[in-house]
Amino acid sequence: MKKIRVVKNSLLALAMLASAPVFAAVTININPAKPGAVINKNVYGQFAEHLGTGIYEGLWVGPGSTIPNTKGWRNDVVAALKDMHVPLVRWPGGCFADEYHWKDGIGARAKRPVKVNTNWGGVEENNAVGTHEFFDLVELLGADAYVNGNLGTGTAQEMSEWLEYMTSNSKSTLANLRRKNGRGKPFKVDFFAIGNEAWGCGGNMTPEHYVNLYKNYETFLRAPAEFRPKMIASGGNGWDADAKWTDVLSKNLKNQTTGISFHYYTMPTGEWGVKGAATGFAEPEWISTLANTMKIDAMIKNNVAKLDKNDPEKKIGFLVDEWGTWYDAEKGTNPGFLYQQNTLRDALVAALNFNIFHAHADRVTMTNIAQMVNVLQAMILTDKDRMLLTPTYHAYKMYVPFQDATSLPVALSDNVEYKVGAVGIPGISASAARAKDGKLYLAIVNTNPNEASDVAVNVAGQQVSGVSGQVLTAAAMDAHNTFTQKDAVKPAPFAAKAADGKLRLKIPAKAVVVVAVDR
Repeated sequence: MKKIRVVKNSLLALAMLASAPVFAAVTININPAKPGAVINKNVYGQFAEHLGTGIYEGLWVGPGSTIPNTKGWRNDVVAALKDMHVPLVRWPGGCFADEYHWKDGIGARAKRPVKVNTNWGGVEENNAVGTHEFFDLVELLGADAYVNGNLGTGTAQEMSEWLEYMTSNSKSTLANLRRKNGRGKPFKVDFFAIGNEAWGCGGNMTPEHYVNLYKNYETFLRAPAEFRPKMIASGGNGWDADAKWTDVLSKNLKNQTTGISFHYYTMPTGEWGVKGAATGFAEPEWISTLANTMKIDAMIKNNVAKLDKNDPEKKIGFLVDEWGTWYDAEKGTNPGFLYQQNTLRDALVAALNFNIFHAHADRVTMTNIAQMVNVLQAMILTDKDRMLLTPTYHAYKMYVPFQDATSLPVALSDNVEYKVGAVGIPGISASAARAKDGKLYLAIVNTNPNEASDVAVNVAGQQVSGVSGQVLTAAAMDAHNTFTQKDAVKPAPFAAKAADGKLRLKIPAKAVVVVAVDR
């Protein structure tokens, strides 16, 4: 058979690849008769911390800026985020949360105290973005609000008063102060976390000590029933091999938390000292990054086993509220700002994680990638008044149909291993779901950067006529968008028709494909 060459940015070539009649080396079997758990929309949640230009400049420019804005929030960035259907935003941190005092961020902005952001770059924090501004943002986005409380340096009284300020519909002094500051009705706080990374920057605690503090603080977090947020406990991380944090918290916080958080970052080297570069990497760093990110599947299984033992009723969710790639700081940038470029590799990292989260939809009910703008694995990068969409942004937007969709069992056979040296991973990753529009959607990731993959798709009990959707790929492993070439990496149409009752696809090398399966 003549090999079909992939031409960069050629929609015709991609269409030819999609429909070419080929022998199927990998088979994806989907069983719609056995639906699984609903994939909570908040699995696609975002994270905005007071860190670098993640909020200031990237999102917030202030009402007086020459950059077009609404209530101080950039119109271009907000519009792009709305287009990718951001369901949830976590704020104000992160490590920043455990040094944030909410009263610093209310009232006239000119009178707010200036602090030092000791966690991230040692820069001044003028508190221009506070409670009211954050809720302006989530309301502009149509997103849910996830507020992270200060356990590290705050008090139970401070946390309790913040919740009262946000949620009370009474005529209390704090509720009236909120009204004086411009908000008559209570804010809708969907989720509220008691601390962040209690094992590290949030206080260097043991899980046993944290449990006692959580119970103490949670006792005083009162709100009207219709405005009471779901409470989140600060859990473990990828280096907690025994899932001790999840075990201790799920044993002791029954009926006091809706979920236990978990943090895991992907680094090419797996080492914090020298993490690896965001661009200019070779194939060993490509596969090591993908292999390291896929380790989260075993971590989830390990932690869910503790939850299943201690919480068989499944009332407690496993919330991966910080995840994503973390590379060495870009040259010439403040290392405390965590600014990094975002490539096609990052898009595959995102898609691989989505497929894993879908497989654990009964427990993984929220995740929050770090972070939304200009920080780590960002959706959007800005430079003053300029803005670009990253490959990760495109992956998120392609997966929108999976928000609140019903997961479907997927089984892969003859899945060829992709291997470099001693490191090997599955060549194909896939996930399927029945979306709210009634259609069956299929997501496929080809992890091999060199070879296309021939894939057969079988839907049990159904004849399918074809697929239609999008593919995200590029010529180079580190292909990325810049302010002079904003569309170097962007989705292209992908479609194929069944032949003789069989549906066969050719998935390009290093690609993410999301399609609707047509009957």
